Amino acid sequence: MNHDGGAADRVRRLRRRFRPRTRPRVQGQSFNRLIPNIMTMLGLCCGLVAIRFGFEGRFDLAATLILVAGVIDGLDGRLARLLKATSRFGAEFDSLSDFLCFGVAPAMLLYLWTMHDFRSLGFAPCLLFAVCMALRLARFNAALDVGPAVKPAYTASFFTGVPAPAGAGCVLFPMFLWLWLDQMGWTTLASMVRHPAFVGPVMVLVAGLLVSTLPTWSFKNFRVPRDYVLPLLLGTGMFVAVLLAEPWAALAFASLGYLAMLPFSVRSYLRLKREAESLIEPVVVADNTRNGAG
Repeated sequence: MNHDGGAADRVRRLRRRFRPRTRPRVQGQSFNRLIPNIMTMLGLCCGLVAIRFGFEGRFDLAATLILVAGVIDGLDGRLARLLKATSRFGAEFDSLSDFLCFGVAPAMLLYLWTMHDFRSLGFAPCLLFAVCMALRLARFNAALDVGPAVKPAYTASFFTGVPAPAGAGCVLFPMFLWLWLDQMGWTTLASMVRHPAFVGPVMVLVAGLLVSTLPTWSFKNFRVPRDYVLPLLLGTGMFVAVLLAEPWAALAFASLGYLAMLPFSVRSYLRLKREAESLIEPVVVADNTRNGAG
């Protein structure tokens, strides 16, 4: 009897184990893989709302939202790599969001802020900047298809041209400076900074840097020498303090500081290129010597 009871229990357990599921499994991606795309969507919304604030004349809030979009753009790609959620859809979506947040939105803000005073002549630099931003992003996407194996190893730490978020920050330099001067009560200097004769050349200059072939630091694989770690930490702390006390002044000087770093970035790229070529030349000479001896 005990033997028959144990067999019946085993049969019941097997029936429960192989009983068909009443509810099918949910098919789709996990939520973690959607987090980078959700962040990109938030950045896109920041750019759209910034344009709305520009139409309402609330330029301080509009510039702040573009800065928030820049922070989000710096985080979503890193999160995608950490969560192993990179995809072609995410790359294309990120590029479309970057074009609106860092190409269309800054151009619209500067046109509504001051460039409309020159009518069609004032619209030309805005149009040029947006077009150059689109070309810069298209070139970046095309470089993704080439793959890292084709490029030399020393180019991994450099962008070709000024990246999109940095370009938006540099082109908004006159607005940052105007907001600071107007807050300090220096209305004469503020009116000079807001003049289209000053903003227009800044837009043309930054537009040219976007589509240029200048090597610029990407800061992805940037290594800080030990002797510079402490000064870098102190400098970062001082910048954060100024950012909290006078945010527009800090952002204006940060834009100038980035432009001032471009010559040093080019010098670093050329130095790495010379070092790489010096390592290749002895190998080529040795191969030619062996071929001649043979």
